[in-house]
Amino acid sequence: MKAADVMEPDVLSVYPDTSVNDVAKLLLKNRISAVPVVDNGKLVGIVSEGDLIRRVETATAKHRSWWLELMISDEKLATDYVKSHARFAGEVMSRPVVTADENTPLDQVAKLFENHNIKRVPIVRGSNVVGIVSRADLLRLLAGLHEKSDPAPADDNAIQKEIMKRMKTEPWFSSAQIEVAVRNGIAKIEGIAMSHDQQTAMRVVAENVPGVRAVTDATRLKSSVGE
Repeated sequence: MKAADVMEPDVLSVYPDTSVNDVAKLLLKNRISAVPVVDNGKLVGIVSEGDLIRRVETATAKHRSWWLELMISDEKLATDYVKSHARFAGEVMSRPVVTADENTPLDQVAKLFENHNIKRVPIVRGSNVVGIVSRADLLRLLAGLHEKSDPAPADDNAIQKEIMKRMKTEPWFSSAQIEVAVRNGIAKIEGIAMSHDQQTAMRVVAENVPGVRAVTDATRLKSSVGE
């Protein structure tokens, strides 16, 4: 799936001269964590909750000891002052903005969330904002997924073969020494696993095979064998 498949097309935005107070009200009213800043239709920045946390009005502006301030560059001190005292969105907004386009795969959007520690990614066409994808959009996608449409294997033997087939395609499986038996849709995994993570991964593989009703993990860790 791509960004266009899950993005919210009706994007709320503000202007560089929108007051900080109005931005805060907009975030609260619409229960969103950030809002793009546009100028003549072009994306120029984004204001997030993080940009408004340290404010002089709420007595949360940063206060440092005089000796610590001596160790911080004038540029950094000035930036912090603007963040805590500026009155308009254009002065507190973050830039450059991390963006994606409509054809960006969702796994790449997720990577942007992780790498940049952000909650929302504006979707742009050129310099124009055409949508926005949030972490919540990915959660909604997950919550709305139905059972796999793949038909379940015909019988226990077919289910067992499918489990083993899927396990053998995983790079972490090669070191495992296990057998899988299936009876009435209940899969039992026996043998030796190299780690707790490998045990869990094998169980997850089995749980995702259509037709599997439950999974019993009877494997032992290699470190415990012979004790």
